Amino acid sequence: MQTTFVGKIGKRGAFVIPAELRSRFSLKEGDLMITEASDEGLFLKPAVALPVETYSPERKAAFLLSNSISTEDYEEAKQAVVMMGLNPAEIEHYSPFKS
Repeated sequence: MQTTFVGKIGKRGAFVIPAELRSRFSLKEGDLMITEASDEGLFLKPAVALPVETYSPERKAAFLLSNSISTEDYEEAKQAVVMMGLNPAEIEHYSPFKS
């Protein structure tokens, strides 16, 4: 298994990672890479980008209602949901404190 490869910097600073390395590390066109600079040189590694989930008001209401730990907490959650402009009875959720 070869570990040293020679490449050339192209226009706009593009560097082509050899096909053998792209295959070995499952790299595809469009993948994000992290470049770290040190006194020893450059270090490239794949970056992991996870999508950020954005929660709808209904999903936030379900979190509030489902995570109640007491009947008092559940009543406060229901009030918070009403303040969000939603009807707690219409929000699908789990709680042993449903009234």
